[in-house]
Formats: sequence, structure tokens, C-alpha cells
Amino acid sequence: MTIGYDGTDFSGWATQPGRRTVCETIETTLATILRAPVRLTVAGRTDAGVHASGQVAHCDVPVASLATRSIDGDPTRLVRRLAKMLPDDVRVKAVDAVSDDFDARFAALARTYEYRLADARWGAEPTLARTTADWPRALDVDAMNAASARLVGLNDFAAFCRYRPGSTTIRELQAFTWRRDEHDVLIAVVRADAFCWSMVRSLVGAVAVAGDGRRDLDWCASLLTEKTRSAQVPVAQARGLSLVHVAYPPPEEWAARAERTRDVRDEADLDGGCCGD
Repeated sequence: MTIGYDGTDFSGWATQPGRRTVCETIETTLATILRAPVRLTVAGRTDAGVHASGQVAHCDVPVASLATRSIDGDPTRLVRRLAKMLPDDVRVKAVDAVSDDFDARFAALARTYEYRLADARWGAEPTLARTTADWPRALDVDAMNAASARLVGLNDFAAFCRYRPGSTTIRELQAFTWRRDEHDVLIAVVRADAFCWSMVRSLVGAVAVAGDGRRDLDWCASLLTEKTRSAQVPVAQARGLSLVHVAYPPPEEWAARAERTRDVRDEADLDGGCCGD
């Protein structure tokens, strides 16, 4: 399933007792339609207030459940049925039948996030405020691109990650770029093989303080030598962040990719591709 949601009124992706979450909302609706329990496996568990336009999840359901009158054996018909039953702030945009080799979490090659940041004196455009963070100082996009470039590569991002016992903070940051759109909002594209908890918003915060002149490029680069979370790194607002794409290999490579990723995750007890933002 390809999923989109406005995370403003959700307490994140993961099911939590007594809280409204994306996972619980979709699982409950699917179970009603399919008349069977449903458990979703997701590519990246987003935190409260974070959005998605390209989230990916999979579930295993009995073949008999797809024989209902509204589905008639065709999983793609779930899109229309779900649109009628889900709340307005979450949508399943596409449904495909896949082999048992597919795993939304472990078969993924990379996750891409976008971050929207407004530095206008009056803040974010009201009609876009639910998905756009604001910054109190003017930002130099060239300085931000220079600072971001120094962070790209295979590095230990401990300074940017909230501590999780037994997990690694080594990640391959594949892309981190900034541009201004037609509304003068700064747009970051951040792509990595996986993200640890709080990493994306911390990267944005660190680069933003370089962009507004309070820190220099050497300071940003020096953070990669830290072995623990840095109190000097501000965490940018959740509302500016959105998961926009999850990349997978061709179907014939799904099983091998998932096996390799599981081996690494089991060895280091990683949080599988979770942004945690």
C-alpha cells in the first residue's frame, strides 16, 4: 500500500493505547472491510505531527478475505472502498498484490523526506501552516547547501539522534539539498538508507543555525565526531517534515535485500528504517 496522511492530528504512525495513530486507523478500517485481523508492516515509523505522501506498508491477509463483494478478488478495489471509510487526513493511494518476498521495512533501499521551512518575518503561509515550519531568522540557502554537503556520506550521526539502547547511529546520508520554491519557502530533500530517531529534524536544525549565521560550516562538520546526542543541535518542528518516497529494488531482488537488511538489523539491533521524527 502507498499511503498519504496529514500527521497534525495523529500521535505518529505506531499504535499507542488511547491515542489516535495512523497505523491503528488504517488497520481498523481494513479489518472491517476484509472481515479479518490486519497487521501492517511499515517502511518508516513517523512521529507525531510528521506527514507522508509516499509511505509504504504491507500486510498479509487470507485469500478468502479478498472475495468480499466490494473487493471481488481484486486488491486494487480497496483504494475506493478505503477512501469512503477513512478520515480525510489519511488515504491509501494505491494497493498492489505482491509476493511473500516483499517486506515494506526490510526490502527498502532508501527513504526520502522533504522538509518545508519558511523564514518570512510573518511566518508560514496560513493555508500551508500545517505542513510548513517557520524559522525566526533569515536563512541563506547557499550556506545551508554548503553545510548540508559536509554531512553527506556514511557517517556516525550520533549527535543528531536520540539515544536508543543497543542501536547504531551509523547511516548513509545519500542526499541533503535545499532550494527555495515559488512561494519563497525553503525545501530540503533528505535521503538515506535509513534514519535513526530524531535524525532528520536534527539535521535540519543544525543546518538552519548555519544558514542564519549563528554557526559556521566547520561547526556542522565537527558534529560528525560526536559520539552522543549534542545539546547544541536544535530539533526543527515536526510539522515541516514529510516522507515522500521509499525506494525498493526490482521484485526479483526483494528477498535478498530483506535478508541482508535483517542480518544487519539483528546484529546491531537497529530501528528498521524508522525516522522517529
